[in-house]
Amino acid sequence: MAKAGPDVMGENQGGFSSDDSPIYGFSHMHDSGTGGSPSLGNFPIFAQSGCPDGDLNACQYMMYERAKQRIQGSVHAKPGYFDITLKNNIRTEMTVTNHTALYRFTFPDTPTTPNTPFNPHILVELSDLPQTRSEANITLYANSGRVTGGGRFSPSFGIGTYQSYFCLDFDGAKVKDVGVWSNTRAASKVTSLKIVPGDVRQTPNERPAGGWVQFEKPDANNQILARVGMSFVSEAQACANAEREFPTVAFDSLVAAAETAWRSKLDVITIEDGGVSEVFLKAFWSGVYRSMISPQDYTGENPYWNSGEPYYDSFYCIWDSFRSIHPLITLLDPHSQTLMVRSLLDIYVHEGWLPDCRMSFCKGKAPCCLTLGTETYIAQATHKVAQMPILSL
Repeated sequence: MAKAGPDVMGENQGGFSSDDSPIYGFSHMHDSGTGGSPSLGNFPIFAQSGCPDGDLNACQYMMYERAKQRIQGSVHAKPGYFDITLKNNIRTEMTVTNHTALYRFTFPDTPTTPNTPFNPHILVELSDLPQTRSEANITLYANSGRVTGGGRFSPSFGIGTYQSYFCLDFDGAKVKDVGVWSNTRAASKVTSLKIVPGDVRQTPNERPAGGWVQFEKPDANNQILARVGMSFVSEAQACANAEREFPTVAFDSLVAAAETAWRSKLDVITIEDGGVSEVFLKAFWSGVYRSMISPQDYTGENPYWNSGEPYYDSFYCIWDSFRSIHPLITLLDPHSQTLMVRSLLDIYVHEGWLPDCRMSFCKGKAPCCLTLGTETYIAQATHKVAQMPILSL
């Protein structure tokens, strides 16, 4: 479910673009390979080395103001890890587990902005990639620096809205102050904010808002860790996900664990390159990696029913993927493909329709997407798939 990455201004369906577009934040869930409107990218965070002259309102809050281009050549990526340095000389590394993203910010010894005391300032914005927020809330805990919140958003396409929640914790520096912000202004010591439909801070301009945490100088190596748990059920579940998956914030060991998990997926393939170019090999392995990003496993995060069956989301879209991604996954990861089929049939049982395009729990109904006959047949298929043994690689 978690897929951390930088978010750029402009063309950003997957969050990041390899052009020189400015980066305005790092968010924790993305869909890859989609067209149309961008998807997910909820609750981006952004780090600054400090506020000029120590004035909170001199920090940059609006995405167009805070966005920075990357330093060319600073991007390093592999399955389970991404690393980038922006032109404010702040390096951001990231890794994930199933529901949680972990970031390691390394700050420069001296802020790039003149007359700026070194007090790292990290904000979170109540927004998503396509800017669809309709309501939101945030709470900050001054003693620990924990930030929790949630919001209601629209899917990239489909019917309805969905709710998403986060739980943000920090490690590596003492908390100096916390507060909220809206537009370009920050409030210190204010520890909660709520935005409701019709609020003056809301549509039609979708005015930005969120929270911030400011720190004393980091304890070691100018580094601060930020752990973000995500959930579609509640803030409490987002915190529980993070605490269960990242009980300690040992960044390098978690990167190694993510790499091991990805190797177990990719090691089912052996190729003999036959002298083909490095470009071809990179394209091949990149394609295999991306084929395993979606559909996404949201089991345990379905807010509408709990049947004991797996739940998968981000089906983009079965009228195309049935002839490409799903046959490939059937060969490379038959266990996951079995869970996806069980999930699709379980959705039919609870909603009366087999989904075609389905994202963020929102319906993309296609009543003829499986022309197998009667509901009796579907019920029989549901029973048979539920009884299938779990396949192992």
